[in-house]
Amino acid sequence: MLSKDVLKTVSRIELSVRGTLDAVMAGVYHSSFKGNGMEFSEVREYIPGDDVRSIDWNVTARAGTPYVKKFVEERELNMLLMVDASSSSEFGSGSQMKGEVMATLTALLAFAAIRNNDKVGLLIFTDQVELFIPPAKGRKHVLRLIREVLYFKPENHKTNLQVALKYAGDVLKRKAVVVVLSDFLDSGFERSFKILRKKHDVIALSVVDPRETELPAVGLVELEDPETGEVLLIDTGDAAFREAFMREAKKQARAAKEMFQRMSIDYVRILIGNEFKETVAPLLDYFRRRARAARR
Repeated sequence: MLSKDVLKTVSRIELSVRGTLDAVMAGVYHSSFKGNGMEFSEVREYIPGDDVRSIDWNVTARAGTPYVKKFVEERELNMLLMVDASSSSEFGSGSQMKGEVMATLTALLAFAAIRNNDKVGLLIFTDQVELFIPPAKGRKHVLRLIREVLYFKPENHKTNLQVALKYAGDVLKRKAVVVVLSDFLDSGFERSFKILRKKHDVIALSVVDPRETELPAVGLVELEDPETGEVLLIDTGDAAFREAFMREAKKQARAAKEMFQRMSIDYVRILIGNEFKETVAPLLDYFRRRARAARR
């Protein structure tokens, strides 16, 4: 049985994304993704201008007048949300840690999926696959996914995207939308992304804390790598050091963007803001662009 605190937190996240869903997300989500092909709907009488290749000759022979087959897009999709639960997700310089932001983004995407009658599943990973919940429908299912992202306790601390991406490719038997939520503090995963992209629609959401891009001048600070335990003592009062840190962060951000461009994988950088609408703005902008491109 869930505690009142857990239920309260999950409900708060559901409420926080509802306005965004109602205003924008459900519509642009629907327009952004194509179905898995076309499925037969019905036959109707031939109208001049119809493609003659769609004529149903069996029905035409029985009726004595031309009939054509009508097809509709097979709309139902599977979405898999892959969430990084390595120790770096526990970092946060503001009111929320990166893992909590990933939970909110998971809620937004999952509710958008079920509003469009799609199935959504969850894969939580570190340097191994920690949890897999197959795609399904329904509000109760989505609330379970949010709860797992918030409160799941992983056994491991490091990151191995290659292992997680391979597992996703093995378990997904039909084409799916795969959204990877991570800070991508790993290497050697490019080939695994490329293999997954051959069959699936893959989106990379990079969640970044502001302190990973810019340091405040607060004097001597000990920084610990949560995945390796390595501790560094740095002087944030040194303006030259802060400037070098910012340059390196920008360099890494450009390198990540260029890497995903080379792999032809959509990449969205989520910089955690003070307000939810500020944090989620890049994702909404991405879906708007994608929806416009799909309508062309």
